[in-house]
Amino acid sequence: MSARTSSGSRGAPSTPSRTAIRGLPPALLAAAAVALASAAEPRPQSQDEPLRAWARAHLAELVDVYREFHAHPELSQQEVRTAARLAELWRAAGCEVTERVGGHGVVAVIRNGPGPTVMLRTDLDGLPVTERTDLPYASRETAAAAGGGQSGVMHACGHDVHMTALVGVARFLAAHKDRWRGTALLVGQPAEETLIGAQAMLDDGLFTRFPRPDVAVAQHCDAALAAGKIGIRAGFTLANSDTVDITVHGRGGHGAYPHMTLDPIVQAAELVVALQTLVSREVAPTEAAVVTVGSIHGGTKHNIIGDSCHLQLTVRSYSPAVRAHLLEGIERKAKAVAASARAPEPTVIVGTGTPALENDAELTARVEAAIRRVLGGGSVEPAEQSMGAEDFSRYGVAGVPILMYRLGTVAAPRLEAARQRGEPLPALHSAEFHPDAEPTLETGVVALGTAAVELLR
Repeated sequence: MSARTSSGSRGAPSTPSRTAIRGLPPALLAAAAVALASAAEPRPQSQDEPLRAWARAHLAELVDVYREFHAHPELSQQEVRTAARLAELWRAAGCEVTERVGGHGVVAVIRNGPGPTVMLRTDLDGLPVTERTDLPYASRETAAAAGGGQSGVMHACGHDVHMTALVGVARFLAAHKDRWRGTALLVGQPAEETLIGAQAMLDDGLFTRFPRPDVAVAQHCDAALAAGKIGIRAGFTLANSDTVDITVHGRGGHGAYPHMTLDPIVQAAELVVALQTLVSREVAPTEAAVVTVGSIHGGTKHNIIGDSCHLQLTVRSYSPAVRAHLLEGIERKAKAVAASARAPEPTVIVGTGTPALENDAELTARVEAAIRRVLGGGSVEPAEQSMGAEDFSRYGVAGVPILMYRLGTVAAPRLEAARQRGEPLPALHSAEFHPDAEPTLETGVVALGTAAVELLR
């Protein structure tokens, strides 16, 4: 309960003492007696306190759910067991559940009379990362790797936390229908890591087969934010993300006779440098943009010049105009390098992408105020913009006001110890990332539950 509602709050209305009311007319004496009796009674519990108390009381069982999800992750578009388990937990909470929406997506509905429809979203998939945390519930799962062989699988991005928190919120909403009105739409989205799951669910009728939400809210783990804290900001928070594959073509031959070839590796080297000028010389310094060449593959042996070289790029931006300029510029630069070498025109393929995530200003302000009221102002911090990407943005593009805020995951002592050592904490997608489960889940349930109840008042 906040200081504003406690009986000792500064500025709280005072009640008259018995000495002060002696000699008053009978009618006023009666009124004063009622005031004294009311003051002697305990104040009613804060409207928000039951959620905090519920989260604490059920934390142990939620930690068990979290450990189960963490120990058994599945890759994008393979979330069969994860989706089935989430559906089972939501059904047990009293939800209407539909499975296999947009692949392995799960949709749960809790109806509670007329009112707004609020969507709460979690993601389901893990990453091809071999866990190195030494936790007793660490993942031992493996899966076929993209390049062949086997890879470990890990929830290295906090999706296990997201799922567990939404299980907790579902249980609270189903058991406390006296505190809200409307419809809660719970969405378990597959394939977030490959940035295709949101669109797949939309294409499969998420907003037509089920109640169309008035707003949508999600939370995302933050590997550098203290557990118990929330990071939030309005406007752009995550970037446009695009992948680009470029194959430069040449004419192969002997490495000792380069004059008889059209060397694709030299073309690739020139292109890597040329691409950097897109950001440094073609995009305004006040705009955010990144062009990273993450992979180059060409050639087979020291003394052989091959016929082609393959480059893989990730491209990040915020504004649609900058996004379009970067993609056009990449193709232009690739063609120019090939032309200068009298080589065949390169093959440029723009692949999987997702638009920038823009938090609705009004929705953000309303949820932030509610979370500050419940967790305390010191628990809420302004979030920084990031060049990371999230396909939760797709729901905003589909016309629904959205908000994604950040959830702290690192217990304060562990955070402080790392700072004193001058060592960075394991980042998201790291094999060593691990949230401190208890404080993270308690805050996650309270924050997301507070947002839901606030928006469903």
